[in-house]
Order: sequence, then structure tokens, then C-alpha cells
Amino acid sequence: MEEKIMIAVSPPVQVGGSLFTAEQLLEISKLIGPDQKIEMTPFKQLYVEIPAPIQAEVTERLKLVGLEVNPSGFATKSLIACNFCRGPEEAGLDFAQRLNQAISGILTPTPLKIGYAGCALGTSEPLIKDIAVVKMKNRFDIYVGGDSKGIKATFAQLLLSGLSEEEVIPLVLKLFDYYKAEAKGKEKFGKFVKRITIEQLKLRVS
Repeated sequence: MEEKIMIAVSPPVQVGGSLFTAEQLLEISKLIGPDQKIEMTPFKQLYVEIPAPIQAEVTERLKLVGLEVNPSGFATKSLIACNFCRGPEEAGLDFAQRLNQAISGILTPTPLKIGYAGCALGTSEPLIKDIAVVKMKNRFDIYVGGDSKGIKATFAQLLLSGLSEEEVIPLVLKLFDYYKAEAKGKEKFGKFVKRITIEQLKLRVS
């Protein structure tokens, strides 16, 4: 039997949110066939099963129509961003795109959801994500430990505030590294934050 793998497909971070074009959906359909099922995930990604030998070819063709392709499963998900309703410049679209490129598809003990909001309205619901980046005028706040699942959903806690654009991506990557090094097995990020404590996390990544 031919080996199959699952890939995570998503549209780029853009004004208007997670929008697929008809051309992009048609290309996915051409690549996998009309009878294949596609899963829409809570991460605003499509999980698509493909034969392992053609992974490189499929990835290239999907990228040609403007889609992003990342590993499925235990990896950071594509950035879950707001709609940039305040305009791309004020809401930080360019920065959000760079953040997405830096964090997507990194293997982690459990899947990580990273949220981004271009203002305090938080339409992307950043405070129920594992890690959230919120733009406040020309500075950024980082929240950690949110979780939307279960009847006891948890809001993320403020980790650091008033960061410059240049400080954010290195700090988020430090959070990933510390989590990967210190998590107990498949410990969820929110539980990891509670065990380590906000104070200790600040010391480790600041």
C-alpha cells in the first residue's frame, strides 16, 4: 500500500483574514482527486492527505497559487491573525506576515496555536491561543497560556508588554525552545505555563 501523509494547507496572512480563492481550492481538488475528503481544522487550515512520494511536487504546486504548506499534527500552526480592519499599516500586516513565516511548522510537544491581533479589539480571539501577540499602537504585548477547549476555557496571561517589533519574533522563538526543552512528554502549553509560572517564564525569555 502506498504511504500517505497529511499536510496542513492555509492561505497567506492578509487583509480580510483566512481567505481561499476559487483557484486555490480548484488546485487542491486537482491534486488529490474529486473523492478525497478534506478536513477544516479550528486552526483555519485544511488537512489534506497525499501520497508521500509526491509531497515535494504537491507542495510546489500549492505554493505557486499562493498557499502555505506546513506539517500537520504536533507543530506550530499558521498564524491565526485578525482581519486587519484598521488598515494593513496601522494593524501591522507586514510584521504579521514575517511572524507567520518565522513560527509556522516548527515541531513541538503538542500543536501550538499562535494568535495575532492588530489592535486591542482582538477580533482573532488572541487570548484563547497558546501564545498571542497584540499590537498596541507601535508596541506589542505578549500573552501566554490560553486554551479554548473544554468547559474550563482559559484566558492567556500577560507575559511582557511594550515590546518593539524587533524584539517580538526572537522572544516567541525563545518560548518555543524553552517549551520544547522543558515540557513533560506531551504536556499542553497552557499546563506548562501554569507549572513553570509566569515569573519563571519571564526570567527565561527576557
